[in-house]
Amino acid sequence: MKRILCIILIAVMCLSFTACANSDNANKDLSPQAAQMKSICELATMQCYYHNVAKYDEKDATGVLFWKKDRQFWIEYSGIVTIGINTSLVSIEVDGENVTITIPPAQVLSCKVDDKTLNVDSFIVANDSASVEAEHQTKAFQEAQAKMQEDASNDTALLASAQQRAQKLLEDYVNNIGECTGKSYKIKWVYLDGAKDLNELDIDVATQTVEE
Repeated sequence: MKRILCIILIAVMCLSFTACANSDNANKDLSPQAAQMKSICELATMQCYYHNVAKYDEKDATGVLFWKKDRQFWIEYSGIVTIGINTSLVSIEVDGENVTITIPPAQVLSCKVDDKTLNVDSFIVANDSASVEAEHQTKAFQEAQAKMQEDASNDTALLASAQQRAQKLLEDYVNNIGECTGKSYKIKWVYLDGAKDLNELDIDVATQTVEE
C-alpha cells in the first residue's frame, strides 16, 4: 500500500514537472530534492508482523528450603516491528547530471506488542507453578517485546530488504525527474556503515511481513 502511495506521489510530481517544463526558468531549477527523498524513505518503511510464544521461568519463586516452587507460564503474543531508513542520515548532492545519494542501513524504528491480542487465554500457567500475579505478566510482556526487537534487529536479510526497498524508490524518483526534464542522471551511492550495495543484494523488495 505504501509503495502504491509512493508511486502515486511520484506520478503527481511528474505531472507537476511536465507543467513546469513549459517555463524555461522553472525547468532550470528542477532537480532531485533532499526533502522529497526523505519523504520517499518514510513511505518505504516496512511493517513486519510477529507471532510467537515466550516462556517465563522464575526458579524458586516461592517457598522455603525443599518446598520451593518455580513460577512458569507461557505468553502468546503478536506484535508489529517497523523497519526503515533513518531519514535524517539521507543526503543528496547534485552536480549537473551526477547525483550522489548517501544512504544509511535500515534499522528497527519501532517495536510494539499488540496489546489487543493479549487476553486471559494468552497466558498459559504450568500446573505446578507458583501463583502468577499482574506484575509477573507485565514483566513477561516487557521481555517479549525486547525479544521481538532483538530478533528483528538481528535479521540481516530483513534489514537488507528494507534498505533495498528504500533505495529502489529513491532511484525511481531520480529517474522520473530525469524523464520529466530530459536529463539522464547518473546515480552514485554512498553507503554509511552497515548499509549494503544494492548490486550485492538478492532480496525481494515486496517482502512486507514476517512471522516467527
